[in-house]
Amino acid sequence: MKRLSVHDLKPEDRLRLNFKGAFDPRTAQEHELEPVLQALEEHADGWMPDVTKGKRSRKYTRAAVWKALEEARDGDSTALGLYRTQWPALDMTLWLWLPPHPPELHITVTVKPLSFFAEAERCGEFVEMVRAWASRYPVSHAVAHSSDDMILADFPSFGRDQETRFRDGFDKIYEVCWLNVFGPKLVESVGRERMLSTPAWRVEELPNGCVLLVTWPTASDFASEEARLAQARAHCHLRPDLDFDTVLRGLRERSATLAPVEPRFHPDMAQFLSRVVDDVASHERQRTIAEFNAWQPPEPEEWRPADSALPPDVEDPARACEHYSYLAELLVALLHTHVPSIFEETPESLTDADFYFWHEDFPKSRLRENIDAHAVPSIGAYLGQVLVRNLGGQWIPRQKLEETQVLVGRRVWLPFVRARHYMRSRQSLLDFSLTRLYRVAERHQG
Repeated sequence: MKRLSVHDLKPEDRLRLNFKGAFDPRTAQEHELEPVLQALEEHADGWMPDVTKGKRSRKYTRAAVWKALEEARDGDSTALGLYRTQWPALDMTLWLWLPPHPPELHITVTVKPLSFFAEAERCGEFVEMVRAWASRYPVSHAVAHSSDDMILADFPSFGRDQETRFRDGFDKIYEVCWLNVFGPKLVESVGRERMLSTPAWRVEELPNGCVLLVTWPTASDFASEEARLAQARAHCHLRPDLDFDTVLRGLRERSATLAPVEPRFHPDMAQFLSRVVDDVASHERQRTIAEFNAWQPPEPEEWRPADSALPPDVEDPARACEHYSYLAELLVALLHTHVPSIFEETPESLTDADFYFWHEDFPKSRLRENIDAHAVPSIGAYLGQVLVRNLGGQWIPRQKLEETQVLVGRRVWLPFVRARHYMRSRQSLLDFSLTRLYRVAERHQG
């Protein structure tokens, strides 16, 4: 039973809910938590979990949930995960803190993609689920919003500013999200009358003193101009100390950062860069695309005209070529598990290797002495072998590896020099990619 994680496939924004409420640990756990599952089953419109994960994975049932919580109990806490095996992807965690810790119920829900919540009816069901939970388990603060936007916002529950996050918690209203539940303490700090008069799509006082506030009918279009205006109005109403124009400008800047950008990558690098873009965090995706659109890979410098090639200076050229083949096989041995195409010695295998080294941040994550002594010679030899196999290249052996050349048409290429440049840094993996050198050599082979 393979679960479908929200991290599967390319990066994409998701709807994220953070909920922290109080519960009664003296009541039987099944009875106390039954309203959580009841509301989930009633309102999870199209994204209901089908996998329960505690010590092991089981098909979702209430009995499986109770079993998982029992198995996972560790001192003063217990937790389980709820997932889906189909699209949309779900990553949901139910976490209980037990005495002697103050009893708390933590629920996180992440549904991908955010575009799944483009319909008002489905969003309304989500709101009703949170309303049911917040009415039953009093909260200090709960929010649901675009995960990417919350990361950009430096919101205490999601943001990058870890010092603020742990120092201040939810002591004031840092941000107004698409869906918000404000606990009694926050409500009183703002003023109940002021909070209930907030200009928003839905404002409701719950029986336990909490206030539910939804800024806009749908979650997926949070970055639209109309939704941003509604978000800014609500935030500044609740925080009169804030300047409306400043708040709105910040929201618009976040929208611009997340706005879709059409890839226009250099053709030699398009396949490689597309994979890099799909590997970065989704909130960084559009900025990364824009940067790669503007970036041009440097022209390879590791070549010289064929008529100025250095002649062979080894006693046995055939044996030298066998050594290059052996070095290339070392790279195959290193990468074959993660890069199966490495066996094939094709241009596509170079692109796969480029991406693997970038994903691993290989120049930084491995010991420099091992890179210089082993990785660079193996990469250079493999690049040379691909030139020989696919472009009719010919090795020109030299005693020094960095002087070794591969003749292709009217140029000789220096694959070991390229490998040394390539392994300097993560940026060098882009600037001196193996794919780029091959494509240029291919155009000059005639």
